[in-house]
Amino acid sequence: MKNHQTQVRVRYSETDQMGVVYHGNYVPYFEIGRVEWLRDKGISYKSMEESGIGLPIVSMQINYKKSARYDELLTIHTTFKSQSSVKIEFDCEIYNEANELLTTAVFILVFISLKSGRPTAPPDYILELFKTLL
Repeated sequence: MKNHQTQVRVRYSETDQMGVVYHGNYVPYFEIGRVEWLRDKGISYKSMEESGIGLPIVSMQINYKKSARYDELLTIHTTFKSQSSVKIEFDCEIYNEANELLTTAVFILVFISLKSGRPTAPPDYILELFKTLL
């Protein structure tokens, strides 16, 4: 269960005059993938934040292969790659309806205390999840 897929349809406001998705809009697509990956594992990002834990991005690498276009249904693949102390890493890909690879990405996120803003160990329920994935 390291993998999860979710879909989004490209909205007009996410494109330029030629109907091509603006490059900055891929970051929110990947965020949808990560949030839905957590939800699929029974973890609510909202509940995690309400308990005082945040999960900001500290590093991202995105490679654009082909443009996404207005009204395409995109499939976001999110794969858990690794976890170490306070960090979690994901590999991500976006495909169009023709199953063409459009974009790849690697994200590293860090668990932080929202109170102090400092890195913190993941909550026990997330550590239990990681044990099932490694």
